[in-house]
Amino acid sequence: MTMYSHILLSLQFSTADDAVAAKAQTICQQHAARLSLIHVLDNIPMPDTAYGTAITLEQPKDDPLLAAEKAKLLTWGKRLGVANENLWLIWGIPNQEITRIAKQENIDLIIVGSHERHGLGWLLGSTADGVLHHAPCDVLAVRLAED
Repeated sequence: MTMYSHILLSLQFSTADDAVAAKAQTICQQHAARLSLIHVLDNIPMPDTAYGTAITLEQPKDDPLLAAEKAKLLTWGKRLGVANENLWLIWGIPNQEITRIAKQENIDLIIVGSHERHGLGWLLGSTADGVLHHAPCDVLAVRLAED
């Protein structure tokens, strides 16, 4: 059985996160692994930033949309007992940023939620599919119930 020491949980900030986080917590406990969280911002405008696409949690919260996203990530971190240095808030294409952080941080397992795709969504793919095909490590795609 593979032992995991560092697990990256991708959060969507949706109701589905509860189920995915529960799986991540169980696996972390089974392997005594460290947990990191990532949320990729792909749905709000990117304000000017001199530091690239990674958003520091200490950066001023001038933008109300960005402040709300930071608050959600910090809340999840507190809820799951994850230290701030293991929280990632990044602008970009979700599958690319998730796999980039996984490589950078020597992640052993990425956990993402996966919805069944139909029509145009099936043709264009999903974050879970993109992560699965480009990850440097194991990927657990947690099947999510349709809303």
